[in-house]
Amino acid sequence: MKRKTVIIIHLVYWFYILNQVLYPFYSGQVEPAYLVNNKYLKNVIITTLLNFVTFYAIYFSIAPIMKLRNKFLAVATGLVLITLLIGFRVPTDYLFWKIFGGLSQKEMTFEWNWVWNDLRLVIITGIYSILIYFMIKWFEAQKLKDELINQRQASELALLRSQVNPHFLFNTLNNIYSLVYHKSDDAPAAVMKLSSIMRYMLYDATTDQVPLDKEIEYLKSFIELQALRIKHADFVSLQIQGNTEGRTIAPMLLIPFVENAFKHGGKTHQPGIFIMLIVHSGWMSFEVSNYLRKTSGESNNQASGIGMANIRRRLELLYPGKHQLVITSDKDMFRINLEIES
Repeated sequence: MKRKTVIIIHLVYWFYILNQVLYPFYSGQVEPAYLVNNKYLKNVIITTLLNFVTFYAIYFSIAPIMKLRNKFLAVATGLVLITLLIGFRVPTDYLFWKIFGGLSQKEMTFEWNWVWNDLRLVIITGIYSILIYFMIKWFEAQKLKDELINQRQASELALLRSQVNPHFLFNTLNNIYSLVYHKSDDAPAAVMKLSSIMRYMLYDATTDQVPLDKEIEYLKSFIELQALRIKHADFVSLQIQGNTEGRTIAPMLLIPFVENAFKHGGKTHQPGIFIMLIVHSGWMSFEVSNYLRKTSGESNNQASGIGMANIRRRLELLYPGKHQLVITSDKDMFRINLEIES
């Protein structure tokens, strides 16, 4: 949600609160005794200021408290916050009336109902604060959901237009034709790999999440088909660590990085591409490294462009605040490292 919209929501809330407390005044329902020395207006001022402090103290504490995994600690933190706010309000309220209120010594005598009244105001203001906070978060979640749907629709249209990258498809078919022509034993396996890739792209990749094992299988099939046109048998080093069973991931999230490595990487080293997937209990790490071609500006081309921008945007939509993509390069190597919380 835009910052301007959030500010408007807050302004509307405070307009509502001021209207509520001032209504008895401008409707003539205030007792005459409360109008002497502007006692009623002074009460409105100090109460509104204290409510303002209470509102935003609770509002900006909600997110940190929610991040606490221990529920007991979260509840205890909330109670401590309420206690501190009451401890702030009571003496501040007393000092205001003593300095600016013009009350008699008898009226300034401390009474416990001051504490109960401030407790009541803290709870009421806190409820409003929590409601507005979650209302704003709900609107933001809805907007993000709509944006994700639009992005997904655009991706699906692009997928329908190209389905499989024509350049990759034609090269693969030529390689398979060559294998068949020379009666190679690898030809049937190559056809099955191509079939597996197309089936994954047409059917499995249309869902929001796929099993990580299927994404890995697709990755392996893609690598094996690409390796048909590479002279080196061990051109790609692929390592997978950790338990992948039961884990899910957004479909076709990893393959663009591997495609990027084949497209821009040099072909003179063995291995020339290094791929490592590490799966932990709460997150996974995916790293792809490739040697650079000996041409000027190759690392910049590999790190930029529409393809990489689309990858970044998709990560922002699918894993907001739960991913980190780091791209580095030197004169010889280009590396990407993606970490995702899951």
